[in-house]
Amino acid sequence: MRNPVPAPRVITVVGPTAAGKSDLGVFLAQRLGGEVVNADSMQLYRGMDIGTAKLTVPERDGVPHHLLDVWDVTRTASVAEYQRLARAEIDRLLSEGRSAILVGGSGLYVKGTIDALEFPGTDPEVRARLEQELAERGPGALHERLAAADPGAGRAILPSNGRRIVRALEVIEITGKPFTANLPGEEPVYDALQIGVDVERPELDARIALRVDRMWEAGLVDEVRALEAQGLREGLTASRALGYQQMLAALAGECTEDEARAETVRATKRFARRQDSWFRRDPRVHWLGGGELDREELPDRALTLVERAVTL
Repeated sequence: MRNPVPAPRVITVVGPTAAGKSDLGVFLAQRLGGEVVNADSMQLYRGMDIGTAKLTVPERDGVPHHLLDVWDVTRTASVAEYQRLARAEIDRLLSEGRSAILVGGSGLYVKGTIDALEFPGTDPEVRARLEQELAERGPGALHERLAAADPGAGRAILPSNGRRIVRALEVIEITGKPFTANLPGEEPVYDALQIGVDVERPELDARIALRVDRMWEAGLVDEVRALEAQGLREGLTASRALGYQQMLAALAGECTEDEARAETVRATKRFARRQDSWFRRDPRVHWLGGGELDREELPDRALTLVERAVTL
């Protein structure tokens, strides 16, 4: 291995699930003398290992990884809390003269870390009222209201995602502005180079199907059973994770295990398309990959991009 090369202060590795971001993050950290900061919202949860494709310790190949296994599965995720934690890790690494490699496909987590986003606070009374309405009427009715109040948020948030719908409506009521108005343009906090891992759609779909098969073979069912005993079903965020949500339904007798497996593949493919659309909207992302040959050359091409960015 050659000596570490100079690198931008922060590097992000983004893109859809199953694209190969984690492996590229390890490679770049090794070559640049950096460390990885996780930006996958579900990998913050302890015990959610197989279903989130969390790298094992051997797969991390000696590279320190931060913000893995931070929260219990009963904890509701908070982008504002993640922003605080991620920036603290990045600032520490930069103060030590090390590169921070931010790796993950949670778009708002990445943007909230590297850009000047301020997240509105919460109002317990408003939140409680909306959550009661969600329980009584279901997410569909609230999503219709959200789409009417903020069409952009209606398109960005799935009609089934009650938690995010409630949060968007809460922000609209608190601020008097559309939820999307609280997501400003690109005002960087860090000097960041953003790398997108691109995979052609047929290959990505095949990789997702293979990943789900391997998750089942690796023991996802037992992992979900164990986490259910720790309160997973009551966790507003963790219980909705891909694979976990479907397996919880199977354990509750709402579908068969085979049906849960097939639905996990379908839902993950839909999610990957939404991730890709999110990151494509950011013109600062440099996309690498695509074909099979490109994927073999991806690590070296990414390193070349980093080296060029240093000289600009």
